[in-house]
Amino acid sequence: MKCASCTKKDCFKGKDCLENREEIKELYREGEIDLLKASSAIEARYYMEKTRIEEVILFSKEMNYKKIGMAFCVGLEQEAHQIQKLFKKHFKVHSVCCKVCGIDKSDFKLEQIDKKSYEAMCNPLGQASILNEKNTDLNIIIGLCIGHDILFTRHSEAAVTTLVVKDRVLAHNPLGAVYSKYYQNKLNK
Repeated sequence: MKCASCTKKDCFKGKDCLENREEIKELYREGEIDLLKASSAIEARYYMEKTRIEEVILFSKEMNYKKIGMAFCVGLEQEAHQIQKLFKKHFKVHSVCCKVCGIDKSDFKLEQIDKKSYEAMCNPLGQASILNEKNTDLNIIIGLCIGHDILFTRHSEAAVTTLVVKDRVLAHNPLGAVYSKYYQNKLNK
């Protein structure tokens, strides 16, 4: 598949390019259909009216979620604090910082930014484990490093959504590189 290169996007009008629609529909079970319904409801009711934070709150209410987990990067602690305050108005919130347990990078022979000083590693498995113990209904990623977000998602027992994608260069807006001619030129070299 190379949908990103397709100029027609006839699937938007109902075309089944692979002719496997019925087979794919069988993949959707009761839990997945509930998620689809909630997602579709939020899109239909609030299309282009709500921010991503508001959509996460509305979606979580639509799904009757009570406990929200937040796995956040220590570099976004202030933002995580503000987000937690917002979510606490609606849900019980459990938040876990990436440096939880303070494990030394040298314990796993990980590369360090500053080789002369102690450096705690990011601990996505610890974050997932702690939130799993709290039986959260939904876990939200706030700026985890590439790779750490993958490990967290893989080990989370609850569904996971990303609220903030880490991009230290572009103020956590990875699409900035796509929108900027300067970065397009730089990336295409």
